Amino acid sequence: QVQLVESGGGLVQAGGSLRLSCGASGRSFSTYAMGWFRQAPGKEREFVAAVTWSGSHTYYGNSVKGRFTISRDNAKPTVDLQMNSLKPEDTAVYYCAANRAGWRTPFDAVEYDYWGQGTQVTVSS
Repeated sequence: QVQLVESGGGLVQAGGSLRLSCGASGRSFSTYAMGWFRQAPGKEREFVAAVTWSGSHTYYGNSVKGRFTISRDNAKPTVDLQMNSLKPEDTAVYYCAANRAGWRTPFDAVEYDYWGQGTQVTVSS
């Protein structure tokens, strides 16, 4: 069992940066692939980024590629999302998620077994 808690959300102006962090409890965290998703009001949950258990491979949604960076520290353990050049369309609740047994694809929310409660990110124009 893994419990995930996100932090670091807030209000930022367009062009600014935020760093989200996801803290995890549970001894198996280092074996789990991790992802970030987001959901804006009235929209479906959207894949943002993912990282394999070792940190050797990362994946990004097209809308954030080149602006966001996912990283993990299995010693802490945390998984972070550095968000640069933020745009108003990045406004959403951001969720951290853990995949326990390996994924067929990192891009689909159904592949993830554990979820955090979410943190709000608001980007003003």
